[in-house]
Amino acid sequence: MTHPSSPQTRAPGPFSEVLAGQVIAVTGADSGYGKSISAALARIGASVVLIGNNSETLAASASALEHSGGHTIPIKADVGVPLDWLSAQNRILEIFGVLHGIVHLADKRTSASFTMLSENEWMELFNSNVKSSVAIAQILARRLPDTWLTIVGPHTDEPGLQAHPQRGALRGLVEAGAREDLRLNLLLPSRASSGDEALDRPLADVVLALATPRMRHLRGNVMDVPLAPAPKVRLPEVPVFGAPVL
Repeated sequence: MTHPSSPQTRAPGPFSEVLAGQVIAVTGADSGYGKSISAALARIGASVVLIGNNSETLAASASALEHSGGHTIPIKADVGVPLDWLSAQNRILEIFGVLHGIVHLADKRTSASFTMLSENEWMELFNSNVKSSVAIAQILARRLPDTWLTIVGPHTDEPGLQAHPQRGALRGLVEAGAREDLRLNLLLPSRASSGDEALDRPLADVVLALATPRMRHLRGNVMDVPLAPAPKVRLPEVPVFGAPVL
């Protein structure tokens, strides 16, 4: 069987080779920003490992990228559980022998207001966004200190107070990590994913810039990423029974 990262297995298509030979994992890769970032990385030649909780959506995303000429494999893992991430990381190393970088989506949000947020909801946010980021960074420091980590943090339009301590914790992790010679960077998009790859492209572009080998020296950066407002979806009006339809 041909090795997954072998050039012979790469399907023909409009994909460039800027990241040829690079193996990059993306968490939350089957939806939102994770999906568009995975596609963008694959387009410039990376072998992309799609990580998430849902086997079916991961497999569908991987299949779509492969069909377009990309190079992907799906791995199911709950990155809020350190042992799950470690298992996924070991699996990547078994398959490819190397892991150059990780894009971690730490942007889970809630519709509950700060005053109405339950303890369980707060802990779920903390585990998804902060605990997972600290655990991935710690495991990299122990086992793969040369692997870079780009974190996509809570969006800056999040109105609840609960977002501020999360951003602060991630900022502290990234800035202090740079002093420990870890290649960590934090991106803070101005809104949640629109689901439109073109509208979300500026975030993917920053991820791609940080992923290129010539930017390997960059670390400790916290960057706001402004994005055009997502269009508001207007539902079609349903005519009232008996009323004239204009």
